[in-house]
Amino acid sequence: MIGGLNLAIIGLFFAGATAAVTTWAEARRFGLLHWLSWPLAVKLALGVLLFDAWMYLWHRANHGIPFLWRFHRMHHSDPNVDVTTALRFHSGEIVLSSLLRLAVIPLLGLALWQVILYETLLLPVIAFHHSNVALPERWDRRLRWVIVSPNMHRVHHSDWQPETDSNFSSIFSWWDRLGRSFRLRRDVRVLRYGLREFDGEEWQRLRGLLLTPLAVRRGRGVRRSVYSPGQATSRASSE
Repeated sequence: MIGGLNLAIIGLFFAGATAAVTTWAEARRFGLLHWLSWPLAVKLALGVLLFDAWMYLWHRANHGIPFLWRFHRMHHSDPNVDVTTALRFHSGEIVLSSLLRLAVIPLLGLALWQVILYETLLLPVIAFHHSNVALPERWDRRLRWVIVSPNMHRVHHSDWQPETDSNFSSIFSWWDRLGRSFRLRRDVRVLRYGLREFDGEEWQRLRGLLLTPLAVRRGRGVRRSVYSPGQATSRASSE
């Protein structure tokens, strides 16, 4: 239901606005990609990369800025991470993200079809890395050199804050390496998902999900995992 509500918000309020700002930027040759006289294929690749970099920064901001975290924590309060978690975002976060995109898209000079192409790439990737598909580790390791893999993103959904505050990438995994936010757990099967402060069943119902930003809960710094920081560090690895 949350996913359907968010799709309705985007369709009713932001799809037309996105088309309008891309048309405006194209007519005035405004934005980075419009200023470059490079081949279309090069500009297309650059546009995808830059927009994915923006997604990394936005995701990281959702963890670092308390006001944004109030909305984003609904996504992390899911105790059973699977493909449905990819659609579990608070509508307030969707509105904030969509409003900022209306500024970012023309600044980058993206055409509407480029935005649609990026979304076409993004949706299956986020569905894949939120899924409970169990890839052999050797394949997951190869995959995460380029895109976000399931094992990489599972660490992001850990209930231990240093792991939650890692692996922010959406499509391409190298942003976390560049941003020094890349983190792995040797055995992801022992991860505990969710947020302890939202363990109650009432927070998993629609009313609880929608009220999550208003909840006065314990601070993020007191979240606990089944491991102490020292134990979790020993289980983390890098590539």
